[in-house]
Amino acid sequence: MLQFDDVLLAQDDFRLTVDWSVGAGARVAVIGPSGAGKSTLLSAVAGFFAPRRGRVLWQGADLGPLNPGARPVTILFQDQNLFPHLTLALNLGLGLRPDLRLSAAQKAQVDTVLDRVGLAGMGARKPPQLSGGQIGRASLARALLRARPVLLLDEPFAALGPALKAEMLTLVGEIADETGALVMMVTHDPADARAFAALTVLVAEGVAHAPVETAVLFADPPPALRAYLG
Repeated sequence: MLQFDDVLLAQDDFRLTVDWSVGAGARVAVIGPSGAGKSTLLSAVAGFFAPRRGRVLWQGADLGPLNPGARPVTILFQDQNLFPHLTLALNLGLGLRPDLRLSAAQKAQVDTVLDRVGLAGMGARKPPQLSGGQIGRASLARALLRARPVLLLDEPFAALGPALKAEMLTLVGEIADETGALVMMVTHDPADARAFAALTVLVAEGVAHAPVETAVLFADPPPALRAYLG
């Protein structure tokens, strides 16, 4: 279970309160106006934004003392987290060993995962040589290699067209099924939330509201969500 225990995220004039929990293996969309704090919410889980008050816990353990690399979390940002000067295979290898001293078995793992996401034979290419969809697949391949129990998506597919984005979300779902990961996905598109997430968190007016069934939330949106959707 991921729990936000009376959390306050604050910086300058920004304030966001969070006080709820969600079970392991859940798929949760995070939606709300720009600047409301959706990315900050994910950053607090990943360890890039420390709460002013309260605790973020996973399976009852406080994540606060852990640096980002030690947390049970993989996060994909909009820039996909790939290093342009490294080959695709080495980018994925970072998910196994940050020093890239990969064993033969680990190199075989990388090849297997590349094949799994439809990138077989592309390990020697560098990110600038890949299409947007291929970069998305590569980022998901690294998430699959890491097999962390929490997967955070900060709009990594926002620049993709509708068909390719839907394909990436299907692949995320398959990876979540394989790893049992809890997935929290920031999106601006209600269609993505409906298609992917059973639960949705509305972030608006200084509050990250407790998860609500996605269909229920959009069938009768609260005023803040109605104003956002227009």
